[in-house]
Amino acid sequence: MLTPDLLRSTFQVALPYERYVLTGSPDQQKSWARVHESVALTPDQRAVLAGMTRRVHIIITSGMWCGDCAQQVPMLDHIVRASSGALHMGLVDRDVHKHLADIVRICGGNRVPTVLFANEDFEFLGLYGDKSLARLRAIARRSVGASCVLPSARLDVSEAAATLADWVGECERAHLIARLSPRLRERHGD
Repeated sequence: MLTPDLLRSTFQVALPYERYVLTGSPDQQKSWARVHESVALTPDQRAVLAGMTRRVHIIITSGMWCGDCAQQVPMLDHIVRASSGALHMGLVDRDVHKHLADIVRICGGNRVPTVLFANEDFEFLGLYGDKSLARLRAIARRSVGASCVLPSARLDVSEAAATLADWVGECERAHLIARLSPRLRERHGD
């Protein structure tokens, strides 16, 4: 299913964050930029990310129209930038890459964002999405309204901080799986 060949070929056509955001309408780009400007990693989060040594590929199925993507993917861009080159991210549009979207369905639906983690050989490490635990808890507390927030909706500051912490944790988890792999430790002599 999520073979190294599929993950590698998808990553090769995936867009870097900046180019992906440019595929959106001016209003969508503004929404993503507003969130991106508000993201602030803590010193502890920066230290964890800067200490990463294994290469981890992050493949995100997304939609520029999606509020959850607009509010979470900019966080992942900050996380990748703070990782000292260990994390590499590429984004693909869910509707363009339907084959992958169908493979990574969550609860029977083509959800976005869906984040796939792969090691340096593009071997599957994990899948996470479409909302972090903090986002799910906040939505459950509100439990009314649309199931998909609008891209222009503002994220509560405490919810944003908890969501960012969730994503840092998931990236750290994927990195540690790769870092502790006996095969990769033997390859890298560490």
